[in-house]
Amino acid sequence: MNRKKWILYVISFLFVFGFRFVPAVPGMSASGMQVLGVFVGTLILWLTTAIDWPSILCLAGLTFVPELTMNSILANSFGNSTFAFLMFTFTCTYALSKTPFVKRCAVAFICNRMAQKGSWWFVTLYCLSVLVIGMFISPVVLYVIYMPILETICKELRLEKGDKLASALGLGQLFCCAISCGMTPIAHVFPVMAIGFYQTAANTTVSYAAYMAFAIPVGIISFLAMMLLFRLVLRPDMSKLKGINLESLKAELSPMDKREKVTLVIFFLVVIMWVVPEFFKTAVPAVYTFFNARGTTFPPLLGAVALFVISVDGQPLLNFKDTMSKGIQWGSLIMAAATLAVGSAMTNADIGLTTWLSSTIEPALANLSPIIIVLVFITWATIMTNACSNMVTVTVVCAVAIPICMASGGAINTSAVACSVGMLASYAFILPPAHPNVALAIGTGWTPAAQIIKYGCVLAAVAIAASLVVGYPIASALMPAV
Repeated sequence: MNRKKWILYVISFLFVFGFRFVPAVPGMSASGMQVLGVFVGTLILWLTTAIDWPSILCLAGLTFVPELTMNSILANSFGNSTFAFLMFTFTCTYALSKTPFVKRCAVAFICNRMAQKGSWWFVTLYCLSVLVIGMFISPVVLYVIYMPILETICKELRLEKGDKLASALGLGQLFCCAISCGMTPIAHVFPVMAIGFYQTAANTTVSYAAYMAFAIPVGIISFLAMMLLFRLVLRPDMSKLKGINLESLKAELSPMDKREKVTLVIFFLVVIMWVVPEFFKTAVPAVYTFFNARGTTFPPLLGAVALFVISVDGQPLLNFKDTMSKGIQWGSLIMAAATLAVGSAMTNADIGLTTWLSSTIEPALANLSPIIIVLVFITWATIMTNACSNMVTVTVVCAVAIPICMASGGAINTSAVACSVGMLASYAFILPPAHPNVALAIGTGWTPAAQIIKYGCVLAAVAIAASLVVGYPIASALMPAV
């Protein structure tokens, strides 16, 4: 091992296990300092070394926080419903990847007439498909569904990891999943949380139509900025796309057999169970209540059971041992578990990090102009959601923003600020603790962590500017001023 790695290891371990003994900033507890140290130390290793064993180190570091128990850490990491959701969804997508269907989708993208008009048409259409579908489906669900499609496209184009075209597709998929999550409240918990916090405080409703009227323009601006960023800065080489033999790709595809058809039926039933119940909320509330009570993990759990049980021509659709060894990305899963655990520790009331953060920021805003206060809240939401978690961001920022805005006497539109916070809390695409999708993106190898941070920071800055200049004025015109 070279000296540079030893130095990184020593620094990281000092953060993880020794930050508790650093004199705490005023108002922060020693445990709060230790949780920050665990986060920073693990982040250094995630960005420079690996995502798997540093995640286990992260969990080990949290066990030394007095307010946390081993059982609570395990419950918030491997016992979290998100971990189970990812594992069962990986199972379903692995079954899909073993059929030619994913290749059919990839070839359809590559051979599409519009995509063949030029290389940028291809990249734009791929990213746009993620953006549009993502407006009505959970970002984690969407990302996991698209993972095998991205893998197959890169394979068909003979791209290697580190290739800029592969990076553009991977980054676009990650960014569009997050942007689309903020564009509508349909199946997206963070905007709904923000709307709910406002309605509780002001006893006034905000319609989904009014939310989308400002959030969709901000999302479109962010999407266009992302494409310009790829075109002018990343500048991928599209020569491999032009040189590919499209006819041979089409010829390689055989007609669907019974095994592929049954797998597709199971997979699309899972997707339907994710998406459709939301539309039955008013018409058939019993259907919505049934699926909502069981969460997003329930559909892929049923799908996994069906894939293991159902056989075609004497062979099960999935072999359990093969699926566990080849179909599940354990490195990404363990990283997701660690980020869930550290995010829970950051919001633990006994540790008091969120309380310290709120009490520190609130007095500093007292004498600022209304537009600067709006800028502070949307910037805070964007930065915080990329450092810990979306739910933490919505809860903490709304808890501070709503009473301050309501006390402004109408100078600040409280509903517009709260909804902007809910929207930007969805724009989590920079650091691994921000959202499981970031951990999954890094785990694929197609999108290096350094590129995610570099382009993610620029895109986050664009989103802040678009929210302030375009989003907030539209929201203020359409939403209650209270």
